[in-house]
Amino acid sequence: MTLLDTLGMQIVEKNPERVVVTMPVTSGHLQPLGFLHGGASVALAETAASIGAAVNAAEGMMVFGQEINANHIRSLKEGVLTATATPIHVGRTSQVWQTMIRDEQDRLICVSRCTIAVVPAMRPAPAESPAAE
Repeated sequence: MTLLDTLGMQIVEKNPERVVVTMPVTSGHLQPLGFLHGGASVALAETAASIGAAVNAAEGMMVFGQEINANHIRSLKEGVLTATATPIHVGRTSQVWQTMIRDEQDRLICVSRCTIAVVPAMRPAPAESPAAE
């Protein structure tokens, strides 16, 4: 089970120019005062950006979030969020994506910028040979 599953995220669209991911706001997404937790918005933003970066990465490469900035504009207690991520820069070893998160009334909830590292895919470690006895 991944964070996407845990938070109820659904990938609606993914292509090199745009990624759209939705997430319901449930009790599991709230901070103690009953409002959307900023960390849930950041997780949604980084997820959308990372999916876009993976779509743009060359074969044999993988992506990792390296830095994220988020401005929380408005909060809410329930509903469905829609994150739309678009690339600002797509390079060979790094990418920068902007994600706008909106509610069902199209109000801006959060805006985020995420830098993604693009690195060679990890190879499985070779099996160790049995120790000589």
